[in-house]
Amino acid sequence: MKLKIKITVFFFGILFSVPAIYAQEDEIPDQDSATVNEDLGTVTDAFQEHFFEALKQKGIENFELALNALALAETAAAGNVENTAVVNFEKGKNLAALKRYEEAEDSFIMVLTTKPSNIDVQEALYDVYYETREYEKAIPLVKKLIKKDEDYKEDLVNLYNRTKQYDKALELLDELDDAWGESTYRNALRRNIYKVTGNSEGAITNLQDKIDENPENEQDYLNLIFLYSEQDEPEKAFETAKELLKVQPESELVHLALYKFYLDNGQKEEAFKSMDIVFNSPKVEKESKYKVLADFIGFVNENPAYETTIDTVVASFNNDGSGEVYETLGKYYASKGKKEVALKFYEKGVKLDDDNYSLLKNTLLLQIDLQKNTEAAGLSEEALATFPAQAFLYLLNGVANNRLGKHDSAIESLETGLDFLLDDPRVERDFYDQLRAAYDAKGDAAKAASFKLKAAQIKLDN
Repeated sequence: MKLKIKITVFFFGILFSVPAIYAQEDEIPDQDSATVNEDLGTVTDAFQEHFFEALKQKGIENFELALNALALAETAAAGNVENTAVVNFEKGKNLAALKRYEEAEDSFIMVLTTKPSNIDVQEALYDVYYETREYEKAIPLVKKLIKKDEDYKEDLVNLYNRTKQYDKALELLDELDDAWGESTYRNALRRNIYKVTGNSEGAITNLQDKIDENPENEQDYLNLIFLYSEQDEPEKAFETAKELLKVQPESELVHLALYKFYLDNGQKEEAFKSMDIVFNSPKVEKESKYKVLADFIGFVNENPAYETTIDTVVASFNNDGSGEVYETLGKYYASKGKKEVALKFYEKGVKLDDDNYSLLKNTLLLQIDLQKNTEAAGLSEEALATFPAQAFLYLLNGVANNRLGKHDSAIESLETGLDFLLDDPRVERDFYDQLRAAYDAKGDAAKAASFKLKAAQIKLDN
């Protein structure tokens, strides 16, 4: 996975009217910016004409025609180093767009011979190496990019992994965890490296040595806990977690492991305390919090007496801006047949996350099921503003309005929704049934009969 690809676009624009173009040193221009980032030297009318034509053709994705224009611009540049560099940069981008990667590489390298520190060209060349899976070539380039932007360190970890330089990858992963904190992506990458190398015992020994040398490093303990868990040695993992808690009583990340151990050991109150710390910790990523919540719900499922603690657990999330928590809880209660409770959580989730389609759909279905027709009509109307091409939302809006006696609104919504319906016979039949009901209520027997016939003609697979 490529983590960071910057796309910087410039525009040659209005300054071509003067004989020389001035801008910052070591920047190469591209399309769509009012800033010129290169001193091109003297620009002839012919160079200007062909270069503008190249930009125009590239803008409408006629890359071959753009290359033809750039060839003419290069001739018109008459050996001018600055102008030739600009032309080669544009050539490289058009060649890359045509997947002529070897030629694109040559063009970018030619630019770097005169502009070795230009970040835009380096990034464009990195794109080429990544697309062609030439990861060894990409590594020195990314090391240069890191000097300008440290976010590229995660790219370097990825490249080390892909080139099987696992020791370097693990070392850099630890460095990034120390500097930036926990990351779901980096944790997954580290675990994959452990599995690929098959050297868990060696990794455990290495981590134990590192802890002996520096017992204050939290991440080493966390990595060791994970390895013990992977080796099916839960007691050693638990002991390591407790050891970390002794060394760093304020550690929050350790509770990602502790809550599970406490649950498995029947220490329910301790488990709840650890979960509460996890849910309230800014250091724990949302994905990890949701995993803990899922484990908690699984525990409650087996221990119904603790169901009353769910509201307390949910309050720990402090309205983190996501509806996923409430969607998870809604699904849990819906599976238990507790529809009113499920709907309460779904509706809370929608207020926090109104562009989550599955959450909206589940909420509306329960509102329809529980005869909350006014709420369903209003929510489906709002949802259609965000998802105007979702046929199912039009159907639900039609159902709600039919039940409310607003048959004209139902007909309008249902007929609009049919235009967005794609090969779903069951839903199509539901549309026709609702249209039949709406016209029947309006006293239009002919149209009601027409839609009744259309519904009857649809054959459903069993």
